[in-house]
Amino acid sequence: MPVVEDSSTLTRRAALFRNGRNQALRIPKVFELPGNEVMIYRDGGRLIIEPVLNSTGLLALLDGLQPLDEDFPNVDECVQPLDSVHL
Repeated sequence: MPVVEDSSTLTRRAALFRNGRNQALRIPKVFELPGNEVMIYRDGGRLIIEPVLNSTGLLALLDGLQPLDEDFPNVDECVQPLDSVHL
């Protein structure tokens, strides 16, 4: 029976190299991440790399929302009249 490898428990050696003034990491195919961007942060002596899944921004998110078909209540209906303000 073939062994099914779970990518969350795999261990692989990866190459570090220089790309200009930056250190880069060659990620093995089995650990390939979706998208074009990642968030990276340090946790003690470890580096955590997470994919950025939705980097399209707020306008794209709002553009993808469906319009609401319900009427909003009249919020001015129960408001007391404002008193005159003297400065």
